[in-house]
Amino acid sequence: MEFTGTISEREKRDQILDDMDLEREKGITIKSKAVRLYYHSKDGEKYILNLIDTPGHVDFSYEVSRSLAACEGALLIVDASQGVQAQTIANINLALKSNLKIIPVINKIDLTTANSDRVAQELKNISEIKEEEIILASAKEGIGTSDILEAIVNKIPPPKGSSNLPLRALIFDSVYNPYKGTIVYVKVVDGVIKPGMVIQTMSNNIKYEVAEIGIFRPKMQPIKKLTAGEVGYIIAGFKNIKDTRVGDTITDASNPSRENLPGYKKVTPLVFCSIYPVDNKEYENLKIALEKLKLNDSSLFSEAETSEALGFGFRCGFLGLLHMEIIQERLDF
Repeated sequence: MEFTGTISEREKRDQILDDMDLEREKGITIKSKAVRLYYHSKDGEKYILNLIDTPGHVDFSYEVSRSLAACEGALLIVDASQGVQAQTIANINLALKSNLKIIPVINKIDLTTANSDRVAQELKNISEIKEEEIILASAKEGIGTSDILEAIVNKIPPPKGSSNLPLRALIFDSVYNPYKGTIVYVKVVDGVIKPGMVIQTMSNNIKYEVAEIGIFRPKMQPIKKLTAGEVGYIIAGFKNIKDTRVGDTITDASNPSRENLPGYKKVTPLVFCSIYPVDNKEYENLKIALEKLKLNDSSLFSEAETSEALGFGFRCGFLGLLHMEIIQERLDF
């Protein structure tokens, strides 16, 4: 982002896209983050690149799969000292299933423990990646940054879609704002969306008037329109948390599309635990908190349950032990 001028030297900090306190505390990415970059290529053209930074831990693979559905290509970044991990293989398979162009990058080659040759061999063993395709890089030292950007421009195809077709936008994430309601993050596949338009969600045909649209730079920046192929956000008075499902399709209410987008497969929880409030009077607050978390993390499962000893609570399902720990800590916040 610094190389493309998206952030200045003054704004630069570690984990710039990780804005949750938990992410910075644990040094990991929990939520995917979108950002728009403007890149002047060596061929003299200026390109718009929509980047989605995704988590690396295997417990958050569902977060990765949702982001891949909004992309045309993927940067597969592997640590030069740690090499291929379980999540590396999982993410390669997700990208291949989505028919995405993969650009392999071996990062942190500046470390004294780095072994680029071993990691390159591991990458070749687990997939059809060719050695000449692998880019050696160090984000800390700025090595390979230009090569990565040039590879994106030259190897990843532009979005398909057309601005002349009826609007179809895929909701790939959402967050709750106490002042603006639900803010949905979308990839516009077809058509154009502007403030003042009346849109509807195709799963329930509920209509909304668009109040604001914008892009991530990396903070939210309002713009006048989003067109086919662009990634951004929509604020449209989505007051009911349950009305904006991740994977739903947004269309123009006055000229709706006949066909919705494929969306996402339902996730299957692997770890379960029950959560009860210490005071039963807090049950409603816990219910609202879980609904807001499910809006931002659709892999979280919850259903009401009762216990003679503990009263009213929820049985919750998670994708792994780290996922469960993160949700518990986010509820504490």
